[in-house]
Amino acid sequence: MSERWYKEAVIYCLDVETFQDSNGDGCGDLPGLISRLDYLSRLGVTCLWLNPIYPSPRRDAGYDISDYYAIDPRFGSLGDFAELALEARERGIRILLDLVVNHTSDQHPWFQSARRDAGSPYRGWYVWSESEPADRRQGIVFPGEQRETWTYDDEAKAWYFHRFYDFQPDLDWENRAVREEIKKVMGFWLQLGASGFRVDAAPFVLEMTKPDDDNPPHDFAILDDWRQDLQWRKGDAVLLLEANVEPGDLPSYVAGRPDGPNDRAHMLFNFLLNPRLWLALARQDAEPVVDGLKTAPRLAAMAQWATFLRNHDELDLSRLTKEQQADVFRAFAPKPDMRIYDRGIRRRLAPMLGGDRRRMELAYSLQFTMPGTPVLRYGEEIGMGEDLSLPDRDAIRTPMQWERGATAGFSDADPADLVQPVRTRGRYGSASVNVLDQQDDGDSLLSWFERLIRRLRDCPEIGVGTCTVLDVPLPRPVLAHRFDAPEGSVLFLHNLADTSVTLDLGRQDGADTVVEVFADGGYELPTLRLTGLELHDYGYRWFRLRRGRGD
Repeated sequence: MSERWYKEAVIYCLDVETFQDSNGDGCGDLPGLISRLDYLSRLGVTCLWLNPIYPSPRRDAGYDISDYYAIDPRFGSLGDFAELALEARERGIRILLDLVVNHTSDQHPWFQSARRDAGSPYRGWYVWSESEPADRRQGIVFPGEQRETWTYDDEAKAWYFHRFYDFQPDLDWENRAVREEIKKVMGFWLQLGASGFRVDAAPFVLEMTKPDDDNPPHDFAILDDWRQDLQWRKGDAVLLLEANVEPGDLPSYVAGRPDGPNDRAHMLFNFLLNPRLWLALARQDAEPVVDGLKTAPRLAAMAQWATFLRNHDELDLSRLTKEQQADVFRAFAPKPDMRIYDRGIRRRLAPMLGGDRRRMELAYSLQFTMPGTPVLRYGEEIGMGEDLSLPDRDAIRTPMQWERGATAGFSDADPADLVQPVRTRGRYGSASVNVLDQQDDGDSLLSWFERLIRRLRDCPEIGVGTCTVLDVPLPRPVLAHRFDAPEGSVLFLHNLADTSVTLDLGRQDGADTVVEVFADGGYELPTLRLTGLELHDYGYRWFRLRRGRGD
């Protein structure tokens, strides 16, 4: 594949522990994932993003890592990972690993050595204070669950800094030894077959502890160093950053020229657009998306956005105003137990949209036609729901529903022994929502997703082209945008409202013939001119614009 493979990819995010159990111990594992690669290939996935698979006390879903050079024994071995990389590669699927290096677990040998002995070489790998910091209650990431960012350690007789939970001490990224060690970690996994990393909490990794006039707030030399080392070790490996920062700061994370290659990260999650998509869906008004597309920072030509609707965390609405948040909460999380951290929603998409198939299709058609590379969370392709009886973000981290039954085909273990309970009853339980039933149904959501991804393959302009919002009079619920690239031009229409509309777009520049390539059905396609176009309630239509009359 070309070096720009990440611009034409479909990324599928999953937790190994909740995807497929192969040995009946109630926990998903790497051999189980290998057994499901054909399913993922048929769906159209070209890249897997694996949530942390390293040894961990798992007090934070594996984001508290105790060894960067191993696999959690519950998931398998390093040999299993190498086999996964091989089997995936044979199916045209690459693997991104979570790189969680802002902090370690407090059980990591580095931290245990640092706290026991002030003379330990690892003491300087963490951030310490001999006196109580004045800002120990500032910078809280998890309101309601976290009360401080500095904790006193009785054994070390000092305070240590933790941006997240107190069992996740931060590494000191101003220490050259830390930087060199993490480069070794990255090289290790690239050698075993990984194609890159999703970097967790990237702004905190780059954050300087004592910024001043001579020391900027963030040290982007870390990213420069990573990029150079990555390209030397594996030329087509990529970095995908979690960086929920101000719009003006985003270009610095990818660097490079708008008309040329970039020098730092290859991809950024689009945290600016995601809440605007949900606001637009809540209000049945395309204006938030139009505004997001028109005001998006311009990235270097080889840099890429990663788009998403739901992921492994809460749906973070913190970039919306309080009034806008209230509209989204009212529409999609009306009850307090559906919300989290005073800023987010802990639900999956299907129940958020009331199980309305038309709205679900609209939402994902909208996401998959946004500038960038789409990221899909496991289970979304069949319309799984959440389990609000589980704490915090565990509500959306339940086992994959492969078939009917007490364990949904996820495991042969007793249901009581599963790593997370399977939801079997109700509208979104495995008896109603599962892969096996949907594979046999050409009209199922799963079958629709397979068609969606095939059509995405036919429209590479989405990943590599220039996006333009059509400057024509439109009803507020309608979004009309197009992409232009050397490959060609494509046009997309989406109606966010529950009433149908008729549009007149006129002749499009550079197009003599219009060919419809994907739609929600029931349309009679006009030719040559985009006039008298009907758009159903929650409707969407994809067109290819061609020069020449054609057939």
